[in-house]
Amino acid sequence: MTQLVNSLNRHEIERVVRDVLGKRIAGAAGSARRNPLVVNISARHVHLTQEHVEVLFGPGAQLEVQRDLYQAGFFAAKQTVAVVGPRRRILPDVRVLGPVRDASQVELAFTDGISLGIDLPVRCSGDHHDTPGCVLVGPAGVVELKAGVIRAERHVHMGPDDLAAYAAKDGDRLHLRIESPGCTTVLEDLLVRAGKTVRLEVHIDTDEGNAVDLDHATMVSLITPVACACQH
Repeated sequence: MTQLVNSLNRHEIERVVRDVLGKRIAGAAGSARRNPLVVNISARHVHLTQEHVEVLFGPGAQLEVQRDLYQAGFFAAKQTVAVVGPRRRILPDVRVLGPVRDASQVELAFTDGISLGIDLPVRCSGDHHDTPGCVLVGPAGVVELKAGVIRAERHVHMGPDDLAAYAAKDGDRLHLRIESPGCTTVLEDLLVRAGKTVRLEVHIDTDEGNAVDLDHATMVSLITPVACACQH
């Protein structure tokens, strides 16, 4: 009887060990599929329609790639424009990002808005309701935008595997913990923006990046609001 019990216990233990190892291997494979967390500063930039590209840079003009961005298919163009605010205040050489969009948009940091004399609303990209406009000046022409000048809401791009890993969905909110020497900070309420082919990437603006000393960060991590609250 003792031998039978020991045998059953040994078999049960082996089964449990196999189950645990199987789950760990599956989890490791899932982690390998997921993209690493990348936090990038989104400096001031402009998105343009094809119509506005041709007004600013000449008939038939196309955006030319200067360098590819982290998200596949997106790029910083060689072209730049001057952004003119009220009372003729100007930000020169603001980079255009491609590809072209259905609506032109200018994304600035808070201090850029102060420099231009524009009270920037915080908006998700593409949300132009109740937003101010500006004037864009290129080498071939001028475009007056009636709306579309925003301070982009801090956000995180997530693919399907990333959403599953963080138990998140499009439109949710996550917090970003940034550990820097003498400057560890939590940025709250990043908007989750889901996409089937996107890489895991956080976008914050220049002011936020400077405030958290992102250049010297030693670790970044995404946490849920509940998890963050438990740490305090």
